Amino acid sequence: MSDSSPVRPAAVLDVWCELQCPDCHTALDDLRALRARYGDRLELRLRHFPLEKHKHAFAAAQAAEEAVAQGRGWPYVEAVLDRVAELDRKGEPLLVEVARELGLDAEEFDTALIDGRHILIVDADQAEGKAIGVTGTPTYVIGGERLDGGKSQEGLRERIEEIADRLLAEREV
Repeated sequence: MSDSSPVRPAAVLDVWCELQCPDCHTALDDLRALRARYGDRLELRLRHFPLEKHKHAFAAAQAAEEAVAQGRGWPYVEAVLDRVAELDRKGEPLLVEVARELGLDAEEFDTALIDGRHILIVDADQAEGKAIGVTGTPTYVIGGERLDGGKSQEGLRERIEEIADRLLAEREV
């Protein structure tokens, strides 16, 4: 009897992120390193937690969801995080500009920001984040453990790797 279900990653890392957050920009190197080390054995899931102090964060979260819908979620997130200071100055026009630079349908981004088609996803992520104790970004959840990167990134990648390695070893048994 063969199992025809799709292969699921052995470990999932929820990344509670905000695209106008300088700490999330700093965390990009860790996320890239984790993706390089684990490939498809570790699923990185973007979770939105826009903070009120950043006026373009909610729109950026919606734009990220449009990028996911167009098949380029993480490249878009990384491109926006690489321009955090510019987002602070330019706002929503930068979100559309980044989409265009990545070859995405920029007009569809503009429409999505106007019609609010992704608001429910962003709201749901934010509500879930609050329910599990997320107070800032980045915050990671892996193997049932919450790791707060908003205060300090120090040692977080190593801790995530320890948990991921344990989850992967358990899966192989």
